Amino acid sequence: MAGDSIQLVVVTPVRQLLSESVTEVQLPGADGYLGVLPGHAPLITELGIGELTYRTAGGQTGLLAVIRGFAEVLPDRVSVLAETAERAEEIDINRAKEALKRAQELIAKGGENVDSHRASAALQRALVRIQVVSKHQGINIATVR
Repeated sequence: MAGDSIQLVVVTPVRQLLSESVTEVQLPGADGYLGVLPGHAPLITELGIGELTYRTAGGQTGLLAVIRGFAEVLPDRVSVLAETAERAEEIDINRAKEALKRAQELIAKGGENVDSHRASAALQRALVRIQVVSKHQGINIATVR
């Protein structure tokens, strides 16, 4: 493989979502985003909830919604093992908006019967799915809600 690209592989427990030669990757780490270029120092990191973006050698940008997991970074390869990962065109925006509304209502309700950690995670998942679709379709996220 050329020294100016890296192999990006994204898998979930259900399928391999992506295997492509790319020039850069941005991952949603558990504590913030991580940028990866060819020749990056090896590491293993936990993933959070967010957008995974990449650029191909042809200059095209790819965008995925990633929900938790792990990534292994090597100088010539990035392997992402995600609990869930979706391409923008696979996301049902209406379903994501409904999930967002449910999560917001649950958080607003509060109380001891509400698992605030799970409700917050559901809110984050819905928001990242909406953001990915919005960016893919060139929609202002403020108009989506």
